[in-house]
Amino acid sequence: MDWAVVALVSGMVVAALAFGVGYRAKQIRYADQLKLAEEEAARVVLEAQNKSQGIMLEGKDEVLKLREQQETEQKRRRNELQEQERRLQQRREGLESRSEAVDNRKRSLDAREKEIERKHQELAEIKISQLKELERVAAMSREEARATFLKIVEAESRQDAARLMREIEAKAQEDGDRRAREIIATVIQRIASEQVAESTVSMVPIPNEEMKGRIIGRSGRNIRSIELATGADLVVDDTPDAIIVSCFDPVRREVARLAVLKLVADGRIHPARVEKVVEQAQKEVDQIILTEGERAAYEAGVPNLHLDIIKLLGRLKFRTSYGQNQHAHAIETAHIAALFAKELGADSLICRAGALLHDIGKAVTHEVDGSHALIGADIARRCGVPPKVVNCIAAHHGEEEMGSVEAVIVEAADAISGARPGARRETLEIYVKRLQALEEIANSFEGVAQAFAVQAGREVRILVKPEAIDDLATQRLSKAIARKIEEGVQFPGQIKVTVIRETRAIEYAQ
Repeated sequence: MDWAVVALVSGMVVAALAFGVGYRAKQIRYADQLKLAEEEAARVVLEAQNKSQGIMLEGKDEVLKLREQQETEQKRRRNELQEQERRLQQRREGLESRSEAVDNRKRSLDAREKEIERKHQELAEIKISQLKELERVAAMSREEARATFLKIVEAESRQDAARLMREIEAKAQEDGDRRAREIIATVIQRIASEQVAESTVSMVPIPNEEMKGRIIGRSGRNIRSIELATGADLVVDDTPDAIIVSCFDPVRREVARLAVLKLVADGRIHPARVEKVVEQAQKEVDQIILTEGERAAYEAGVPNLHLDIIKLLGRLKFRTSYGQNQHAHAIETAHIAALFAKELGADSLICRAGALLHDIGKAVTHEVDGSHALIGADIARRCGVPPKVVNCIAAHHGEEEMGSVEAVIVEAADAISGARPGARRETLEIYVKRLQALEEIANSFEGVAQAFAVQAGREVRILVKPEAIDDLATQRLSKAIARKIEEGVQFPGQIKVTVIRETRAIEYAQ
């Protein structure tokens, strides 16, 4: 029992010792850890203190730098302010000196002005005394002398003005004539187009005389078929190796000519063949008309024309007037009008269009009664041509009043294209009628003894009775005859009117 108690007590003692030893060991370990923690804390605090000291040192350096910069800036500004104050002081001193100079100059000018005023008064007194002396010497008052002087000046001024006016008029007329001649000459020399002879017949060559009989056919059936299909007349006469195609319609005449050429080349000539060949020829001519119309519009520079207008332009390829081909005439007139428009500052497109289309009425004048100008204007109006261009077409022969400068240019271009040398050929009948008209106009004036149209109608020579007309009257007579010729005769170019007055004294020696 005792051993058990002893063992128990011993165990308890051992446990108490073990607990004490363990607790002490823990205290020692906790003390070590606390010491380490304190050392770490001290180290951290030391590092923080070192960093804070570094930051404070850096802040002090920055503050010092900023302070130095501020002091430098302040010093620079003080220097600038001092320099500005110095300059202002110099300017102030300069202004004061200038002000003093201005004051001195003003005083000098005031003194000079007083001196000038005094001299003006002296001059006025001298002038008054001189006028009184002049009035005494001339025995005229001032108003009378002024009136006399003004009359003399007025008379001289009128003479000078009249002379100057005559010189200006002569110079203006000379310059205007020269400029007009230059423009017209420039325009004409830049235009060159082919001309063909006027004709209402076409010649078709044949290989031999036997072909004439084949064209006529049995009982004339072939020739009747050709004439019926084409609307043209075939003349088979004694003309060697040729057949004449005659028709007033140039398009139908061209169709007939092509058809006869094809029949002659093919050799098969009978009524059924004739109809087929004429149909082919008609298609070819239609294509030629369309091609030539488009070419005319392209060469003249007039775009966007109606198809009917283009076809009418193409029909002018087969139309002539006084030997001038109207297709070439239309293109030529368009070029001339464009050159005029460029020189005069007019609308070039309107001038080109008006000049190109001015004679399209001639393409249908054999079908429609009336003036070709009005017919062409009506066609153009229906095809949507602008009103200004329509007016150019209608007014180019005076049937309608001209509404723009472009209409005047188109009329002038048409006249130049038709009247220039070599452009047209007159028929003998018209030529003779014009010569007779010129002589009749000259003989209608009183005092004319004889009148002759010479140089192919380019000059009219008039012999007057010397006892009825004096030298001064001959000038008036030449102008009167020239004006009447302009009003009553249509002619290309110019006609010279020469009035001759001759006095003869005849005596016989016996």
